[in-house]
Amino acid sequence: MNFNSFDFVIFFLVFYTIYIFLRTNYKVQNHLLLVASIIFYGYWSLSALFLFFISILVNFIIAEKIQDNQEKSQQKKLLSVCIILNLLLLGFFKYFNFFSYSLHKLFSISGIYLDWVTLNILLPLGISFYTFQLMSYVIDVYRGDIKHVNNFFDFALFISFFPQLVAGPIERAGNLMDQFNSERTIKAEQINAGIFLIIWGFFKKVVIADNLSIIANEIFNNYTQYKGAIVIVAILAFTVQIYCDFSGYSDIARGIAKLMGFELTLNFKLPYFALNPSDFWTRWHISLSGWLRDYLYIPLGGNRQGSLNTYRNLFLTMLLGGLWHGAAWNFVLWGAYQGFILIVYRFFDKKSKHQKLQGSKPPWFLICSQMCLMFLLINIGWIMFRSSSLDQTWYILTNIGLTPSEHSFTFTYELIFFCLPLIIVQFCQHLTQDLLIITKLKPLFYIPIYSLFIIWICIFGVRESGEFIYFQF
Repeated sequence: MNFNSFDFVIFFLVFYTIYIFLRTNYKVQNHLLLVASIIFYGYWSLSALFLFFISILVNFIIAEKIQDNQEKSQQKKLLSVCIILNLLLLGFFKYFNFFSYSLHKLFSISGIYLDWVTLNILLPLGISFYTFQLMSYVIDVYRGDIKHVNNFFDFALFISFFPQLVAGPIERAGNLMDQFNSERTIKAEQINAGIFLIIWGFFKKVVIADNLSIIANEIFNNYTQYKGAIVIVAILAFTVQIYCDFSGYSDIARGIAKLMGFELTLNFKLPYFALNPSDFWTRWHISLSGWLRDYLYIPLGGNRQGSLNTYRNLFLTMLLGGLWHGAAWNFVLWGAYQGFILIVYRFFDKKSKHQKLQGSKPPWFLICSQMCLMFLLINIGWIMFRSSSLDQTWYILTNIGLTPSEHSFTFTYELIFFCLPLIIVQFCQHLTQDLLIITKLKPLFYIPIYSLFIIWICIFGVRESGEFIYFQF
């Protein structure tokens, strides 16, 4: 049940009508939310729903035993069991065929030929997201950061909350659990912000992302037929596509949650305005980068053990972050690339710190230069991310040029046309440092803006809109 499907619209309208009717009793609303979340996920696959239920139950039991057991050594064993079980489950469904094929190729290179074992495995929707959310909960209980929830249904709701279930944000219990267990009032400002986020999210998905995917798919899927300027257009198209697709989902999820009186974690904060690699990862997929920092980078030692160990920790964290995105070597390469540019930035930033004046602001042209350089580095990374093989990555990187071809001008015009509204809105958000600046306007102004977005969706929205990209992760 995609957000951008007619089935979801009907589902949500029926659910929301009942939800508002029950507004005087938040506990009954929670029961309704849990039932709705089960229906939402079960709509995709009943077998995946069963696996999801088992995952929730096992993690709940282990968290309960960690809470009840006062011996640190026993708690540590229980946590280890929990992490191993979660990673085994994720590894089997997501990585079995990848590692099987990689081992087969490795042995073949060595002159040892083995049968390549593959399984017809259907990846359960959202398993990467809900597995990380489950693990963060149990780890937080182990650390004593949160108290274990005694009510299984409250815990199940926290994990299965349908707006963010299949593609994030990856929520923490400290943020969402308290909201479930308290009275909620839906204010007019929340409704206005929720409506804006839903409209803007749909606009980014069906108008911008889905139209630009036509350009990106044409060149990337037939990459040997293209070279020169049109390759640059395709790279830029995918750069905008993946941002609008993923942030569009996050906006819709946050908007739906706001209509119900909940605040989800901000997942994107104008990432293409980043000045450096470190800044980018505080703006892009914020809930994942925060998870990797708190549950991987810091436990590895963070930046507490000298420069070399810090670089190692950064590289390993981003390498595993790349692998989290998918079972293919291009994602591993993308993760390694992200780790490499973070290390290079950290090295030179450390060297230049003594030259920086305390509290001084860099001149505007230096800020623009940093932004352009970072945008270039981001685009190089997306080539690796989008390519289906390492050979394709290399071909595209070595066939970038300025020579125009038959479709260059048409694709460039389409790229500019669909990106222009995004550029205007995001420059306003950047200048005001307020992602909801449009909602702060008077109704005389924001109602026509909302209406204009809806008209654009109706006219230019792709009718056969595809799934959100991050559903495959």
